[in-house]
Amino acid sequence: MDILNQDIKYLPGVGPNRKKMLSNELGIESYGDLLEYYPYKYVDRSKVYTIHELTGDMPFVQVVGHILSFETFPMGPRKERVVAHFTDGTGICDLTWFNGGKYAKQNYKIGTEYLVFGKPTVFNNRINFTHPDLDDASKVDLTAMGLQPYYNTTEKMKKSGLNSRAIERLTKTLIEKLPPQPETIPDFIYQPLHLVGRDFALRTVHYPQNAKDLERARLRLKFEELFFIQLNILRYASDQRRKFRGYVFSTVGDVFNTFYSQYLPFPLTGAQKRVIKEIRKDMGSGRQMNRLLQGDVGSGKTLVALMSMLIAIDNGYQACIMAPTEILAEQHLQTIMGFLKDMNLRVALLTGMVKGKRREEVLEGLLDGTINILVGTHAVIEDTVQFARLGFVVVDEQHRFGVAQRAKLWSKSTNPPHVLVMTATPIPRTLAMTLYGDLDVSIIDELPPGRKPVQTTHVFDSRMTSLYDGIRRQINEGRQVYIVFPLIEESAKSDLKNLEDGFEVLREAFPEFRLSKVHGRMKPKDKEEEMQRFVRGETQILVATTVIEVGVNVPNASVMVILEAQRFGLAQLHQLRGRVGRGADQSYCILVTPFKLSEDTRKRIDIMCDTNDGFRIAEADLKLRGPGDLEGTQQSGMAFDLKIADIARDGQIVQMARDEAQKIIDEDPECNSEKFSMLWNRLRQLRKTNINWAAIS
Repeated sequence: MDILNQDIKYLPGVGPNRKKMLSNELGIESYGDLLEYYPYKYVDRSKVYTIHELTGDMPFVQVVGHILSFETFPMGPRKERVVAHFTDGTGICDLTWFNGGKYAKQNYKIGTEYLVFGKPTVFNNRINFTHPDLDDASKVDLTAMGLQPYYNTTEKMKKSGLNSRAIERLTKTLIEKLPPQPETIPDFIYQPLHLVGRDFALRTVHYPQNAKDLERARLRLKFEELFFIQLNILRYASDQRRKFRGYVFSTVGDVFNTFYSQYLPFPLTGAQKRVIKEIRKDMGSGRQMNRLLQGDVGSGKTLVALMSMLIAIDNGYQACIMAPTEILAEQHLQTIMGFLKDMNLRVALLTGMVKGKRREEVLEGLLDGTINILVGTHAVIEDTVQFARLGFVVVDEQHRFGVAQRAKLWSKSTNPPHVLVMTATPIPRTLAMTLYGDLDVSIIDELPPGRKPVQTTHVFDSRMTSLYDGIRRQINEGRQVYIVFPLIEESAKSDLKNLEDGFEVLREAFPEFRLSKVHGRMKPKDKEEEMQRFVRGETQILVATTVIEVGVNVPNASVMVILEAQRFGLAQLHQLRGRVGRGADQSYCILVTPFKLSEDTRKRIDIMCDTNDGFRIAEADLKLRGPGDLEGTQQSGMAFDLKIADIARDGQIVQMARDEAQKIIDEDPECNSEKFSMLWNRLRQLRKTNINWAAIS
């Protein structure tokens, strides 16, 4: 049995209780899991300070000296504070124990020279170390100590004695037991890239002698992690292309041409024309299309998707568009029917709300081919939904199919349909390569003509009176206004109360105007009625939560006020801002926050005010929050946990890993060459682990 598969409880110092804690808190079950639990920071243990040099704001440091005396201070029943007065000849400092003082008095000897390691603070005008580490100075080789690793642990672990130092000791025990680790990447790949071997990297990342060795070890491990993810994605994509023939849509016929010449609402932008060309090329190539369409809010993605669907209809096939929510599905239905006007095409809606006779009619129409375009939610992939000839599928808003869902959709058709995945949340290139690595990418990077960029300003909540005056001026000029309150699940109850109270305050502030109120806890019918009143212009102010983030299109609304903007993520702020600026008038987005803000929040607000470019915002979001938090990524195939790489900061390594993986797929598309057997074996191993590799394949 491979030592790395050994149960962690058998490692000296662990046992059943600690195993349970490591498993529950960190997911560490085996020797291999512990080996891949990497430090998050390092402290230089080769440098020794004098007490004279120390200040209270320094990080962890070490000093060498001896204990002069012990002092004990009672702290209530059966508790005491033990203080050792310690000197190195340049000054005196205190070593303090609130727990374990008895052990310190018994084991640390006055006059013996110790190496003290800890975080200096100032107490009673003297440098103080609380619960420091002490080692007999005569037994420590400072030159061999190098950088000390620090491991993330939880409060629960610390309480039971499993702090960073304890994890470090366990890791040290493991590394001492560990035989040389076999390579997972052939030397003809990693050596030309000047990467170190795997065994050196695994040992050094835990116990580096110096910063240069640490950097080399981390680079190798990051590359390996990203390389196998990319190899898996590209292997899958190549496999799909070879296995599945796509329908050949060779005709651009009457339906498309009639729409283009008579119903196109405005001239296409250069970017829209380019993307339609890319899609047409895919659909005529004989291979199944899998394409990601990125474009900012309002860039005209739905029109591109519709025109692509019309090509499928011209070739005798049906098309379908899937949206993540009912409100967005209904919005797509209205938009598509608005575009098609009186063209002789049948468009139907299928969501959880469509029941009884209406549902039966839709299912019949799909089966007999009389429905040309189906708009729906995930209800579309239910077994009861069968198409006559499904040829083109649009998936909206980054709800990327997992394999099972994709296969379900494909089973509704003899050949797999062409797939277009749309997202209005621009995805940074490095993240797109990892989340959507098996999709070709098209980008709509210009807005339709006549659109003015939305002006974004930041206002403190102490200036509400002048903000109300500005709102009043806009409404008096005939515009409409959104005012958004946060509604975050964790604090939904108090948020809802804030919205209700806020609504009353706004009614008093604007007695001359009519207001609508919308939030996700309302009945769909009531919500729809309130929305429609605003759309029809019967109300001037729509007070809402983020339910209006998607699916509301009111060109006359020119002001978006976001209250407590500090509680929203960048992607959400950008989506909300996209609700205005849809008409020809200048539009405004006002971010309202309290005066006191954290540095990260201030950066977020500044980015929003500086740019309307969704891609710049997405890059900034990735850097500020990390990939795991990005809107949608948790559901979008980011199910593998990156143990050491960071997509936000390791863009170059992602690219390097992808380039190398692509070379291998190009040379060995069948994935069976002896030359690369080490890689295919490793990939098979990884697919059996707890990493959900299926989610990215």
